[in-house]
Amino acid sequence: QVQLVESGGGEVQAGGSLRLSCAASGALFTIRAVKWYRQAPGNQREFLASISKGGNIDYADSVKDRFTISRDNAKNTVFLQMNSLNPEDTGVYSCGAYLDRGTTLYGWGTQVTVSP
Repeated sequence: QVQLVESGGGEVQAGGSLRLSCAASGALFTIRAVKWYRQAPGNQREFLASISKGGNIDYADSVKDRFTISRDNAKNTVFLQMNSLNPEDTGVYSCGAYLDRGTTLYGWGTQVTVSP
């Protein structure tokens, strides 16, 4: 089984930056990709960025000029650097591990609040 723990959320003013972390443990060999998602109040979970086992990176159009996904293999951690944040970026940010059996396992998430 894989466990994911997100951290790094908080409150920031518009224009500010945050770096989120997603620490993975357990059966890491089953992970094909790690993805970041956001869920704003009243909205569905929204895909933001992904990094595959082979290092391929993909972004949602809405964030590709402001967010950067990266990883530290030695620490089994994936990061999401978020710049130029605006109030519309407010929500619960979670990471998901896309597993080799075709399912995605999610962490509990971390709250990001961007004030005007």
